[in-house]
Amino acid sequence: MEAHDQLGHMYLEGEGVEEDMKKAIYHWEEAAIGGHPIARMSLGVIEGDYGRHDRQIKHFIIAANQGWGVAVEQLKMCYEEGHVSKHDFGEALRAYQRAVDATKSPQREAAKRNPELLNVRNRSNT
Repeated sequence: MEAHDQLGHMYLEGEGVEEDMKKAIYHWEEAAIGGHPIARMSLGVIEGDYGRHDRQIKHFIIAANQGWGVAVEQLKMCYEEGHVSKHDFGEALRAYQRAVDATKSPQREAAKRNPELLNVRNRSNT
């Protein structure tokens, strides 16, 4: 999925390839279908540029549901501009928090507090 996302950016900017928005969108759609939140965000930005705020919001909500914090910030701006209802914004915030909470574990929290624990495997192999 990362490759599709990168190809999307390359086609958008014309980096090593000829600029082609249709190909950029194609690759972002492929990546987004595969669960890539940055590709979702890119699609949301493009939809917003075209004035299709309903589609923009859907992409941002999906990215927020995947735990992508930037999507929440984008949704906040869309809410302030009147493109997102209070209810939908609240639902997206709760979904984002559930996604973030799902990545937490006692082991990860301990590693954050004690980064040297991450090197235990490396030290035992030397």
